[in-house]
Amino acid sequence: MVSKKHVIAAAMSLVFVGAANAGAVLDKIQSSKTMTVATSATWPPQGFINDKNEIDGFDIDVSKEIAKRLGVAVKFITPDWDVITAGKWSGRWDVSVGSMTATKSRSRILDFPGTYYYVPYVFAVHDKSTVTDHKALNGKTIGVEGGTTSEDYFSQALAIETTDVPPVVYDVKTTKIKTYSGSVGPLDDLRLGDGARLDAILTQRSTLDAAVKKGYPLRAVDNAVAFYEPLAIATDKGDPELTAKLGEIVGEMHKDGTLTKLSDKWYGVDYSTIK
Repeated sequence: MVSKKHVIAAAMSLVFVGAANAGAVLDKIQSSKTMTVATSATWPPQGFINDKNEIDGFDIDVSKEIAKRLGVAVKFITPDWDVITAGKWSGRWDVSVGSMTATKSRSRILDFPGTYYYVPYVFAVHDKSTVTDHKALNGKTIGVEGGTTSEDYFSQALAIETTDVPPVVYDVKTTKIKTYSGSVGPLDDLRLGDGARLDAILTQRSTLDAAVKKGYPLRAVDNAVAFYEPLAIATDKGDPELTAKLGEIVGEMHKDGTLTKLSDKWYGVDYSTIK
């Protein structure tokens, strides 16, 4: 029989282990004076490689500001997206600032200290398309980035872990979904012509606007918003001190207008709130 003394000792050891782990990542950031951020370099204007061969973009500027407020330098790495969202980072990076949606499934393996902006998803077609109402896209061939909320929309499986966005209305239904490994693939196929490979795409408004600025012959169907995506900073499970500190910083960046300024810089519109 296990004695009461041994049970208490075992329980206390678990408490001490938890206490030893709590705050470990934040302590590492502060002691090394560097915050390592996992992000994307292939998703303009959130993250991309600029003409100076440097990583740049909205997420990059947000990361730099967070590091500044922590009083540390910032280092960027670009692991595969599915590696980031899988959790159990094992210290390979400290935080992800990569426009991640806080879904219910992800919240089981990651923590989300704060939502820093909200991006509308829209349906887009080729300039020569005659479609003017997004509901006319029912049954059409539509391109999406695989493993993202745009794909989840068509399986009606959007499970966003927040209550500060309008409910999703599934106006467009189709089984003809073509998935891509990145956000640029659907744009490139749609630009080939109306119906050449795709009839439409479902993408972030900011991604569409960036493509149009580069000369892509595309347009939003009717400016209707399919859904709003709340995009958050992510941390691995197990460091409540880091989560709390980052949440505090994101809150300050909302209050003092920093996120509004950065959104205006990169998107020409304020995505830091839903309007």
